[in-house]
Amino acid sequence: MERQVFQLAHSTARRNAANAVMSAPENFMVEVKPRTRSLDANAKMWAMLADVSRQIVWPVNGKMERLSPEDWKAIITASLTQENRMAVGIQGGFVMLGKSTSKMTISEMSEVIEFLYSFGADRDVVWSEAVEVTA
Repeated sequence: MERQVFQLAHSTARRNAANAVMSAPENFMVEVKPRTRSLDANAKMWAMLADVSRQIVWPVNGKMERLSPEDWKAIITASLTQENRMAVGIQGGFVMLGKSTSKMTISEMSEVIEFLYSFGADRDVVWSEAVEVTA
């Protein structure tokens, strides 16, 4: 039996999922969880992070710098949850740890995008990408 994924959107899908569980071999696993963010939402987030990266300078180690979209992603995801997780670097220094967006639920990714809109509005960011997001 290969991996199967069921979107529990209607009674037939629920029955199919239950049947798959009942016929699964020993030592298989079942996980029920919310859907994760879409590729469209991911593309929108990266377009927004690129806009922020081009338009905003930010203090790093006491001086103002232009940061990469990847750096902004770490800042935004850590800021959104107001969680400050820092790890010691392998050869010294510190690394700020953010949350992986690939594992975010649809509502969590929506929060990231709304947070980016709010952050950008406060700093007059001009958004270049008008990507429509579908779940």
